[in-house]
Amino acid sequence: MSKQFVMSLAVFFTFGASLAEAVDPLKCERILILGDSITHAGHYTVDLEIGLRLATETSVPDVINLGLPSETCSGLSERSHPFPRPNVHSRLDNALAKVMPDLVIVCYGMNDGIYHPFSKDRFAAYQDGIQKLVTKVQATGAKVILLTPPPFDPVPLKAKPGKLQPPGAARYDWRSVADTYDQVIKTYADWILQNTVGADQVIDVHTATVQFLAEQRKSKPSYFFAADGVHLNAEGHRVLANAILAKWNVKPVRNPPPELQKLVRQKERLMHDAWLSEVGHTRPGMKKGLPIERALKQRAKLNAQIKAL
Repeated sequence: MSKQFVMSLAVFFTFGASLAEAVDPLKCERILILGDSITHAGHYTVDLEIGLRLATETSVPDVINLGLPSETCSGLSERSHPFPRPNVHSRLDNALAKVMPDLVIVCYGMNDGIYHPFSKDRFAAYQDGIQKLVTKVQATGAKVILLTPPPFDPVPLKAKPGKLQPPGAARYDWRSVADTYDQVIKTYADWILQNTVGADQVIDVHTATVQFLAEQRKSKPSYFFAADGVHLNAEGHRVLANAILAKWNVKPVRNPPPELQKLVRQKERLMHDAWLSEVGHTRPGMKKGLPIERALKQRAKLNAQIKAL
């Protein structure tokens, strides 16, 4: 074995170890999660906190879900959308300054292709938006994890006339989706995995979801997580959460105690609404949260109940 080869192995394992240590959520005080309506739904973010709580007897990080429905990181929007889609970059500075996270988890892509066939220009806007997001987060000293976008699933829409549109259709939007949109999202996910933007970690929730669906469809061909192809149910969210926990070497969430799940969910919704209002955003129709100081007092009570469990 040559000296050069031994040195190369040493560099490889040292680098691998540094990557493994680069993102340890249990060493963080505050984790901020940014994303669109999938993140806003909150189920996978609740499962993440439960997984971390069950993994340690010491204190766990404050997990803050700031997902916003309809949002993109590209700044794009369909002409037929009832309002311009919000752009995370319009609130990112505020979010980082007010929340002051140690770690930011980012999940965008589903809305960024605006439900059209693939376009180099739209793809470039997505890539630029992700790069700017990573750069801004890291400039604060926080680490950033990129999640691949979950898949768009055309299967439940195939029996619904007009929901999937062929090439050359007069209109594409969230109600009339390009029939190749699953490939658009896969292209975005594959690019995230390349990590050309220098994120501290990337996690592939796309493949985990596709594989789970494929396994289920061996016996139940019409099985799905998302009736509209986009918004996953709680079971789908658990697949996302467990893919993330696996990357962190944390045991998957299977059947958490119902009371624990209820309390963590209650706390997550309380703080989601409060922080969303505190940070600000441009999306109409969102529930106004409590002033942050009042919300923090209620959170303290809920944390005490959670800790007791």
